[in-house]
Amino acid sequence: MTDNQETPDAEDTTPSESATLPRLRPPCERLSCHKSSVCSRSYFVVVMVFFHVYIINVIALLFYVHYSSGQEDANRSGDAPSSNHQRPDSGRPPSKPEFLRDVSLTRIEGIRVGHVQKVSLVPGKVHEMRTLSLKPLLFEIPDFLSEDECRVVMQLAQLKGLMESQLMVQDGQEELAKELNLSPEEIFNLLDINQDGQLQLHEVYVSLLTILTHSRVRDGIWLTPENLREIYAGLKADKDDDGLLSLEEFRLLSNDAFQRFLMQQGVKRSQLVRNSRHTWLYQGKGAHQVLQDIKTRVTRLTRLPPTLVDLSEPLQVVRYEEGGHYHAHHDSGPVYPETACTHTRLAANISTPFETSCRYITVLFYLNSVEGGGETAFPVADNRTYDEVNDVDLLDTRRNCKKSNLRVKPTKGTAVFWYNYLSDGRGWVGEQDEYALHGGCMVTQGTKWVANKWINIDPDYQRQARYQQLVSQQPEDEDDEGLTLNPDIQSSDVHQDL
Repeated sequence: MTDNQETPDAEDTTPSESATLPRLRPPCERLSCHKSSVCSRSYFVVVMVFFHVYIINVIALLFYVHYSSGQEDANRSGDAPSSNHQRPDSGRPPSKPEFLRDVSLTRIEGIRVGHVQKVSLVPGKVHEMRTLSLKPLLFEIPDFLSEDECRVVMQLAQLKGLMESQLMVQDGQEELAKELNLSPEEIFNLLDINQDGQLQLHEVYVSLLTILTHSRVRDGIWLTPENLREIYAGLKADKDDDGLLSLEEFRLLSNDAFQRFLMQQGVKRSQLVRNSRHTWLYQGKGAHQVLQDIKTRVTRLTRLPPTLVDLSEPLQVVRYEEGGHYHAHHDSGPVYPETACTHTRLAANISTPFETSCRYITVLFYLNSVEGGGETAFPVADNRTYDEVNDVDLLDTRRNCKKSNLRVKPTKGTAVFWYNYLSDGRGWVGEQDEYALHGGCMVTQGTKWVANKWINIDPDYQRQARYQQLVSQQPEDEDDEGLTLNPDIQSSDVHQDL
C-alpha cells in the first residue's frame, strides 16, 4: 500500500515541475558531460594562449629586424653621400680620405677562342673583334687604324725622334739593395731547399735561374744558359770543383762580379733584352687629331671611363730594324704590399722599395706589315698551367719564338689588346695574369713599326682614386667624376655578338 500511494504522488508532481524546469538528465550523465566540457575548454584556452604568444613574438621580432635595418640604411646613406666622404673612426683621427668603392670596371668577355663580336668604334663603320685566347684574355681587331693613320703616327714619331729602347742598369740599385737589407746568408738560406748548408746541383740550377732572371730585368742583358755557364766557370766560384756551393763560394756570385765579367766580355745588341728604338707621343688637348682619335677609339673599345684613359701613359711608338726583337716579358708586375705603382706612387705618399708599371690593359697597333718575322708571341697562352712547358727557354724569342703557343702576325692597321690583370671578382683590378707573358719575335726581313697604348690602373682602389683627385685638383667635398662611368661608353650597342 505504501508503495502504491507514493507512486501517484510522484506522478502528480512531475507535470507541474516539467512546466517550469527543463528536463534534466540522470545525475550520472550530467556529471560525466560536465567534466568533459571543462577539460576540453581548458585545453583549448591553453593552446590558444601559447599560439597567440608565439605569434606576438614573431611579429615583434619582424618589427625589430625591420627597424634595425632601416636605421642601418639611414646611417649608411647619411655617412656616404659622395665618393669623397671621409669615414669616421672613433679610435684615431684619419690620416687619409677614404673613397667608397662604387665603380666597376667593364671587362669584355672572350666567350671562346675564335668568337667574333661586332664593335662600333667610329661612326658609320663596324669592326669585328675576334677572341685569340682566354688565358690571357686576348682580342684582335683588323683595320683598327687606316693606312693614313698609320702613316701619320710613324711620321710624327720620326719627327720627334726615336731613342734606344735597351734596358741598362738603373740608378739607385745600391740604395735599393741596402733598403732591402738582404745579406748573402739570407739569400743562401732561401735557395738552400733542404737546409744542409750547401747548394746542390738542382739548387745551384735554381739559384742560377734566379740570378739569370734578375740580370735580364735589371741590366737589360739577355743571358742564355750557355752564357751563364760561361760566366759561372769564369768566376770560378766552385773552388773545390765538387758541384756544390758553400756559403763562402756563394758569396763570389755577386752582382758586382757579374758586372765586371760582362764589361770584360762586352755586350752585343743581340744580347739586349730589347733591341729597338722608341718615342712617346702626347694624346691630350692640342695633340694631332689622329692621336686624339686613336685615344677616343681605345676608350670605346675597352669601355673604360675616359678619365682612366686620359691619365694613362702617352702613346709609345717603336721601330724594330732587321734583327730587332723583344724577349718575352710582362707589361705589368705583381703588386705586393711593399710595391707601389709607378703612376700613383706620388699620390700614395708612401716609401716602398719597389715600384712597377701597373698597366691593366695593353693595346698594340701594327703600323706596317712586316716582310719577315716580327710576330708577337704569347709563349704560354691557354696553357693548362703556367709551368706547362718543355725544357725550352720560351722567354728567348730569338731562338724559340716558333715554339710559343700563339703568334700574331703583324698586319698594317690591325690592333690586338689584352688584360694584364685578372678581375678581383668585385669589379676592380685583381692579381697579375701570368699568362699575359709576351714578346716580339726577331725581325728577319724589313722593318717593324708598332705603337702601344697602356691603360694604367692601380689595383689599390684607394690609391687610384687619390691619384685621380690629385691630378684633377678636385675639392674633397665634390664627387670624383673621374671614377664615374660614361653612359655612352657602356651602352649595349657598342659590342654585339655575331
